[in-house]
Amino acid sequence: MENTDVFLGLQDFLERMRQPSAADLVKSIKSFIVSFSNNAPDPERDSAAVQDFFARMEIDFRAHPLWAGCSEEELDGAGEGLEKYVMTKLFPRVFASLPDDVKLDEQLYEKMALVQQFIRPENLDIKPTFQNETSWLLAQKELQKINMYKAPRDKLVCILNCCKVINNLLMKASVASNENPPGADEFLPVLIYVTLKANPPQLHLNLLYIQRYRRQSRLVGEASYFFTNMLSVESFISNIDANAISMDESEYDKNMETARALLSGLSADLDSQYSQKGQFAGYGHRSESLETRHQHPNANMDPVAQSRSSETNSRGKKIPNEKDNSPFSKIPSLSDLENKGATILVTNDQENQVFREYPYLFANAGDLTINDVEDLLNNYKQLAFKYVCLSKGLGVTAPSLPSYNSHTEFHQHTETAKQQELSRAIEPNDETSNDTDTMDDALKKEPLTDDQILESRLSQDQEVSPQSGTHEEYSQ
Repeated sequence: MENTDVFLGLQDFLERMRQPSAADLVKSIKSFIVSFSNNAPDPERDSAAVQDFFARMEIDFRAHPLWAGCSEEELDGAGEGLEKYVMTKLFPRVFASLPDDVKLDEQLYEKMALVQQFIRPENLDIKPTFQNETSWLLAQKELQKINMYKAPRDKLVCILNCCKVINNLLMKASVASNENPPGADEFLPVLIYVTLKANPPQLHLNLLYIQRYRRQSRLVGEASYFFTNMLSVESFISNIDANAISMDESEYDKNMETARALLSGLSADLDSQYSQKGQFAGYGHRSESLETRHQHPNANMDPVAQSRSSETNSRGKKIPNEKDNSPFSKIPSLSDLENKGATILVTNDQENQVFREYPYLFANAGDLTINDVEDLLNNYKQLAFKYVCLSKGLGVTAPSLPSYNSHTEFHQHTETAKQQELSRAIEPNDETSNDTDTMDDALKKEPLTDDQILESRLSQDQEVSPQSGTHEEYSQ
């Protein structure tokens, strides 16, 4: 279904579920969630149970008076709404439920973190005609969103958006250079490169989750093609070696060792540098291992990720040049580095010369022409990418830029309102849920993400875990 169809179908599903005659459907949905949550994790059995439940409920929708005489699109929308609600509820129970899956995911994440330090488009035989690393950042950004959401379809959309960005860029490049239309031989290497550079969090776990819990009847066509490509990418990266990336074996081994030293020694080098200069006196020492600082994103937010700490620490023995049990002082923040740089600029008599390579810094809006737009956009992309890379390299959180994105704000506002409707459509029909959970008040103490807002809404159902969340996909 297209985005508009999905949105309208979901709205229709919500309206129908509010009807008193939907009480039997609501009861079936709640009963399945509670029964499922009480069983021990078993991905194969869990996947089969969820797929069977979706199939049975779609049959029930067809036979129910609320959907009498409706179109296939409306029935499809009902199925999408059901999947979004059920998997949002079950996410904490089914995602990363096996230690073996978590271990493989960590190994993949580590390997991508190393290879991304030295991989170049040429290593994957990407033609110069199709190389566009600045624009590939857009594809990386879409892929990096995959761990923000909890519904299988929403995660799949992140992959589809990434692939479509790449596909569109390849098509434009082929037209501009009079090349033949790009095929799989051109697309897959770029997707591999983008994935390596993005290193999306918990990629292996997310792919397993989509495979197991996305409604199989909907994982077809374009979605199936791009998802299959992403599975191929994961397999390629997992088995990557010198031959796979057209590199001499000794050079590959040297690059891997250098990458390990870079990732494990960056913090120590910075600490040594600033302690010698006395620039950041007062920073305390930290006792955690280097691996803890390079663990998966959101490890402090997700209970599943927290349970991995012992496995993450055990990997430290595999990283050379690491000094066990050595204390490290706190890494200076971006603000500290910015303040230091500002102080140097103020005391520098030749600061005007420093900014000569930034011609737009002192320009006014009226000075710009339409021909400047492309140059400014490229400069912005490079600046944002370098800024985020710096923050990631220092192991600190990059402050959000104060720019306003009206499309994103509107999208988030719409999604929040829609998810509130989704929860209200199910909850009022549950006669057993009369108590009000206090999680809403607790969450108000700090800013909430879209997923956390949905979690607070769904937490009113006392029968299942309160951790859940979804989102609406971008235009495809």
